[in-house]
Amino acid sequence: MNVWLPLPGAIATETNSVTPQDQTNQKLQKRLAELQRDRQLIAADSLYLGGQFAAAEKIYRQVKTPLAQSIEPKTPEPVLDPAYLSPAGKVYWRETRAGVAQNLQTRTLVPLRLLVEQYPEFIPGHLRLAEILTKYDKSEDALAVLEKASALYPTQPEIVKAKIAALAAEKKWMEASLTARQFALLNYNQPQQTEFTLIAEENLKRYKSHLRGQLRGNAIANVITGALGYALTGSIFGPISAVQTTAMLLQGESSVGKSVSKQARKQLEMVEDPDVVNYVNEIGQKLAVVAGRNDFEYEFFVIMDDDLNAFALPGGKVFVNAGSVAKTNSEAELAGLLAHELSHAVLSHGFQLVAEGNLVANVTQYVPLGNTVANLFVLNYSRDMEKQADTLGTRLLSSTGYAADGLRNLMIILEAQEKNNPPSWLSSHPATENRVDYLEKLIVRNQYNRYAYEGVGQHAEIKAKVKKLLVEQKHVD
Repeated sequence: MNVWLPLPGAIATETNSVTPQDQTNQKLQKRLAELQRDRQLIAADSLYLGGQFAAAEKIYRQVKTPLAQSIEPKTPEPVLDPAYLSPAGKVYWRETRAGVAQNLQTRTLVPLRLLVEQYPEFIPGHLRLAEILTKYDKSEDALAVLEKASALYPTQPEIVKAKIAALAAEKKWMEASLTARQFALLNYNQPQQTEFTLIAEENLKRYKSHLRGQLRGNAIANVITGALGYALTGSIFGPISAVQTTAMLLQGESSVGKSVSKQARKQLEMVEDPDVVNYVNEIGQKLAVVAGRNDFEYEFFVIMDDDLNAFALPGGKVFVNAGSVAKTNSEAELAGLLAHELSHAVLSHGFQLVAEGNLVANVTQYVPLGNTVANLFVLNYSRDMEKQADTLGTRLLSSTGYAADGLRNLMIILEAQEKNNPPSWLSSHPATENRVDYLEKLIVRNQYNRYAYEGVGQHAEIKAKVKKLLVEQKHVD
């Protein structure tokens, strides 16, 4: 027997009104289309896991919607040799060198500023300008020059090295360490990656040495043995003094994350079902292998909460709500969420918030909302931190064989919910108006493969189990 289903937009009556039957038919048609799409993706996943990548890609391409074609303003290619400057640029450079030779500040800085402004692609210009500004005791201006240059050309190692040196000269050792580590992680194919990792460790040691210098005599022993335990396990929402925060930083990322994670699991209702926990952990561990921080002990936990939300603590401790499993359509989308939060951990963003004193602000400001530990490290992420987590998270997806648009597709889902009822994961992050567009450009620019493993079949099974657990929880409550 054939069942007739009206096409979307079909005229239901002579007056163009939509009857309840029409609405039911449209919902049924939409559901049938979703089931057909899932069957195709499951078939493609099977081919992909069997090593038949070309056959799998053919199906993925048939099912998945093409990315929007948007034109991204192109940054000029960096220029390292003054011989490639325009005639006007060469004049500025020549005048700058003459000013340096004569030790004349104005004659040096005027043409140099014009050179950097009109030819920002000339990397030696930024370096020389920062050097001259530092020479004339304008270190803040020098750092601003390097900040702007590194934003324009984040993959240029000499620019980033100069920025790190400028930060260290200002005794901003934590910032110098983070800048070096983030460059190493975000530019994994750079020949100098190991060098930047060592620079990060060196500046972190300087930072810790500085912190120890702030604690005198018995205060060190008292704080490390007592105050840290009180701040993190005795009363996590109690006032945290500068001395206690210092002790937390001295303990290091892994210790801070381990302590707060322990407290979080006491306060939050956790999912104990082994199938669900193992599923999330396996995805997370797969991503962690390529994350670039072997000094962490990675752990992934599932919270019994139907909201789509997740957060990361320092040291690789990632918590994801059960609702994140229930409201995603594939393993790649869930992996996108985990990869984003994992990136915050490996890029030391949460640890940086502690170092900047934002932990105390979060505790006092957001406790009345009742969101407990999750507020400690997610609410104050900057736009730069979010962009870094998107960038590294998408690369982690691609590197582990997941469809590289997993995070982008998750954002599509969240964007649809954002207008009327923003999910917590979005409300605790900066505005996302252009985020999907940025992620698409990132995928295209880096030629990441979005026609890789989606993981629909197993995800559907775990998703059904999670939904059942959440329903049972509500009945108990």
